Amino acid sequence: MNVLITENEKPAVDGLVRLLKKIDTGINVIGVTESVESTINWFQSNPNPDLIFMDIQLDDGLCFELFETMKIEIPVIFTTAYDEYMLSAFKVNSVDYLLKPIEENALRRAIEKFESIHYKASVKSDVVKQLLTELNKGYKNRFLIKVGEHFKSIPDNEIACFYILERATFLRTLADKDYAIDYSLDKLEKIINPDRFFRINRNSIININEINEILSYSSSRLRIKLNSDKAIFDLIVSKDKVSEFKKWIDK
Repeated sequence: MNVLITENEKPAVDGLVRLLKKIDTGINVIGVTESVESTINWFQSNPNPDLIFMDIQLDDGLCFELFETMKIEIPVIFTTAYDEYMLSAFKVNSVDYLLKPIEENALRRAIEKFESIHYKASVKSDVVKQLLTELNKGYKNRFLIKVGEHFKSIPDNEIACFYILERATFLRTLADKDYAIDYSLDKLEKIINPDRFFRINRNSIININEINEILSYSSSRLRIKLNSDKAIFDLIVSKDKVSEFKKWIDK
């Protein structure tokens, strides 16, 4: 957790840093400012912290001038010797309002409050975004097909398989329609989702969701039957692909 301390008394800064490290060694103080002006300048050249510890009376005025001058959406724990500003504090981004001298237990509770409301939610959001990024690495999920003078777009979840026939590449839809496409199977392997599609041999790539049966075949190979009623040719998992295919199907 990265924090900014806005405080004009050095002993107060030192004491706060000491308590923060005692409570959580993962807290990283990335900056200390002493005035409204220096805080504004700090934000212009530094990344936003996760949390601000802010005194109210600074060298050049009250900290509330910051909120009037610039847009601050970062949560704030106010640390002050004055209790008359509590209402003003909670009109902005206040998580808690701690009176000096700051007690360790009060500071700990304030940090736990921040984490429960803000930080964990933010971390969870970042994790979700990362997972979504991992799940969607730019794989091609639609194919534009020309039918006569018309064009249609076919999503990958409507494709049963890709195959080569007479040196041309085709896709077969779930509705048993075949369309020629301008991609080699080598190219397709690189651009389609490997969790959904698998190249079982030199001539065929199949959709895992369209597998109807997996049968033993000669020489330790496997034969695949798709849901499609319209036969293409025997879909055989080549011997050198069997082990990899079993791992793929068993994810």
